[in-house]
This record gives sequence, structure tokens and C-alpha cells, in this order.
Amino acid sequence: MDKKLVIIPTYNEKENIADIIAAVLALKGDFHVLVIDDSSPDGTADIVKGLSVGTHAPESVATLGRDRIHLIEREGKQGLGTAYITGFKWALENGFDYIFEMDADFSHNPKDLLRLYKACEKDGAGLAVGSRYCNGVSVVDWPMSRIIMSYFASAYVRTILRMRIYDTTAGFVCYRREVLEAIDMDRIRMKGYGFQIEMKYTAWKKGFKLQEVPIIFTNRQKGTSKMSGGIFSEALWGVIGLRFRRF
Repeated sequence: MDKKLVIIPTYNEKENIADIIAAVLALKGDFHVLVIDDSSPDGTADIVKGLSVGTHAPESVATLGRDRIHLIEREGKQGLGTAYITGFKWALENGFDYIFEMDADFSHNPKDLLRLYKACEKDGAGLAVGSRYCNGVSVVDWPMSRIIMSYFASAYVRTILRMRIYDTTAGFVCYRREVLEAIDMDRIRMKGYGFQIEMKYTAWKKGFKLQEVPIIFTNRQKGTSKMSGGIFSEALWGVIGLRFRRF
């Protein structure tokens, strides 16, 4: 059976982390979960530790397999991109075949992990993208201003990079192992949401098939968003650097 790992970066996600882990473990296919926590002051990492050893763990987690819960704790708030790079390297070292990115806040439906996996395992994609925009706009409970910013940011990326992906900043992704092995992750420069663009673009330039899977994205109900103007600015200017880096 293919080994599948879902990487979930966290910073102050105590309201969501136990439920999202339980939801992933409940899926068919023996998914593992790797939480990368950046010293959350709210005790997110302690909750994950408790789940993995059975302390205060919901019965559903105990019966689903605590041995499939993994945790890496990092000092300080180091950023989304470096968290995923850390997770990717750990996944390759530990023999996982399919590696997923997913948020902790239920904005991504855990059941859609199965659809991303199918796009890679059955349909031959090297990288499957859970897309908010490939079938119009499929976003629930976001302010209109944020939808417009996100949608046109992806259109801007498509124009500059000529990459035929509607949701270039999507953070709900499945990679085949071969894709991550082909990318020199120490050369990935962007750390915020620009990281998502850079990884997709690098995989595409290396000749891997990118496939979008339509999803419905739902705004978080618990916890606080980590989006900031600095993250958006990095993506805006970083895309131009990607386009002309080869020169």
C-alpha cells in the first residue's frame, strides 16, 4: 500500500488541531499526519503530543491509530514555506510515496484528500492542486475584497509565468514523491504564500503534470487567520523574480 503523509503547519491552532487530525486518520487508506509547529504559545504542540500518546485523546483518535501522528517542533515562527520544506524532507527520509499540504483550520475538507490522491495515483499527475478557481469561484464566507485579491493574484501569476493553473496560490496539494525528489528544496526562496507559487512553477518547469481538482474552500470558523500584507507582497514581487531567474 502507498504511504501517504499529510503535512499540517501550525501556529496557534489549539481549537482545530485535534479535530483535523481525527478527520484525516478516519479516511480510508491509512493516511499519516505530520504537524510542524512553530512554538505555538497556545499549546498546539502539547495537544498533538497528547493525541500521539493517548493523553486526553478522543476515543476516535485512539482507535484510528496514534502511531500515525507525528510532530516536529521548531523554535520561533519561521514561516509557512520553511515548515513545508522541513516536512517534505522528513517525508522523503521516511519513505512516503504521496505527500500532501493542508491547513489545520478546516478550510480544506479532509475528504478531498482522497480526490487529490486519485489525481496523482490514478490520473498520473505529478502534482494535484485543490483548486478554488478552476470551476469559477468556489469560496465560502470570505469577504469579497479577499476573494477579489486572491482571484486576481492567481490571474497575475498565470500571466507572468504562463503556467496554466487557475489557483496558483492554493495550499491544498498532493505531490508524488518523484516530484519532491527532483526539486532542490534548498533553492526554494519564498517563505509565505509565494512558496506555493514557486513550488508549482518549479515542478511544472521540470516537466511534471499539474492537475487541478475543484474543491469548495470554506473560511475558518475557529482561530485566527495568518494572512498578512507582507505575505501578499512577497508573492507579488517574487513572481517576477521567478519568471526571469533563468536569465
